[in-house]
Amino acid sequence: MTRIEISPLQRWQDYLREGVLAYQYSPDADRAVFYPRVLCPFGGKAPLEWRVSSGRGSIYSISLVHNPKADPHAVALIDLDEGFRMMAIVEGAAGTPDEIGRRVVVRIGQPTVDGAAPTATFRWENAE
Repeated sequence: MTRIEISPLQRWQDYLREGVLAYQYSPDADRAVFYPRVLCPFGGKAPLEWRVSSGRGSIYSISLVHNPKADPHAVALIDLDEGFRMMAIVEGAAGTPDEIGRRVVVRIGQPTVDGAAPTATFRWENAE
């Protein structure tokens, strides 16, 4: 295995800083891989390739999260069109079961505090 110069998480955050939602792809398993990692979780082989997502997907599961220090917000598992699933906040969502299956699109937020990581949140696809 070759030496890793930059962690997969750092590389993913660098893509987000460029306004791009990226994911890894395993040529060996012929599958998308997410969360960023060093080895393929399906066969343990490296290297994984980086690809760019369209940022579009469907709600797989959604919940309303209550935080005593902030307003409630909807958190969902989102099935991206490229074949990977990720968890993210969905802006404007109520967190109700009738939202399952609805289409969403990514919105990449840039940090306002030095050293903070960018964020990938989603909004309803038809709200553009």
